[in-house]
Amino acid sequence: MDRRALGAVGLLLVSCFLLARAGTGDSRFEVMFNFGDSLGDTGNICVNKSAANQLLLTFAQPPYGMTYFGHPTCRCSDGRLVVDFLAQELGLPLLPPSKQDGADFRRGASMAIVGATALDFEFLKSIGLGYPVWNNGAMNVQIQWFRDLLPSICGGAAPEAQNCKDYLARSLFVFGPFGGNDYNAMVFFGLTVDQARNYTPNIVDTVASGVEQLIQLGAVDIVVPGALPVGCFAVYLTFLPSDDPADYDEYGCLKALNELSIYQNSLLQSRLAGLQARYPSVRIVYADYYTHIDRMVRRPARFGFSTGAVPACCGAGGGRYNFELDARCGMKGATACREPSWHESWDGVHLTEAVNRLVAEGWLRGPYCHPPIVTHDQ
Repeated sequence: MDRRALGAVGLLLVSCFLLARAGTGDSRFEVMFNFGDSLGDTGNICVNKSAANQLLLTFAQPPYGMTYFGHPTCRCSDGRLVVDFLAQELGLPLLPPSKQDGADFRRGASMAIVGATALDFEFLKSIGLGYPVWNNGAMNVQIQWFRDLLPSICGGAAPEAQNCKDYLARSLFVFGPFGGNDYNAMVFFGLTVDQARNYTPNIVDTVASGVEQLIQLGAVDIVVPGALPVGCFAVYLTFLPSDDPADYDEYGCLKALNELSIYQNSLLQSRLAGLQARYPSVRIVYADYYTHIDRMVRRPARFGFSTGAVPACCGAGGGRYNFELDARCGMKGATACREPSWHESWDGVHLTEAVNRLVAEGWLRGPYCHPPIVTHDQ
């Protein structure tokens, strides 16, 4: 796909579209399950204490959690995540991490974990990218974690039992986003963006296979978020700088990375449309992260922000991005801005609670899912 075609796809991503199931009217959910990476991890990275994870536990240090919880909860934000806002709006408890011992998962759980990839760790190893940080819990590992939970939340019944399927039919599934860490493994460790793009079909096919696995288990309402405009995030701007001004757009974002996200989103929507046609009794929702955050980057003041997505609220070093690997948020020398709610980027990698709130609202009631998750007042 050439750049002109990519631009056309970007224009088509004006709103999230629903691959709709006929007759869906009542969107009351009794349970919610979440899968994905650091954007949805409610604590699995801290519970799952491998040696590799210890490198990442800055998320367990102040000032993470300062805005809402008042202390770190191992969420990668100053407060709540998108999935937290979805749960609260639907009258559900905040989702416990699925690896937490003794937690009650009957009303939901988050399988998401920092560093999660779509592609299996063995695949990444096969292409020379088998670094331990990407071995926390790939997509298929998370699906197995979910399978392991089912007997305890289905009253001891096997996943194939009808009462378990009935239970899952009353559940909302948020599946992703996936793919960001796959690209991180590639572009941070030697591959070019063009080389990473060659693996996008593999990533999308893997995500689609995960959606199909959930459908076969009994899921009927599945929200599948797309990729973000990562070319506007401080971590990428810091580690992948270019001397050519033409590589940046007018907002200071790296064009090639954003085009990679647009490409993934176009392929993902196509694959989800195919799944929707195959499973007409299931509702598959494509959730548009890209368009909403892209609009925030372009017009921050319109959304109540004093800065765009580029500079981090929490970090060290100042400068254009306020991001240093050895003094990132949660580490010695890093500090948080006074008002995180005025900022879009929390730590140069993840979003502030204020952005997460807006994203959740855009998915719940539109216009970044159409029709939205909530189809009428509950």
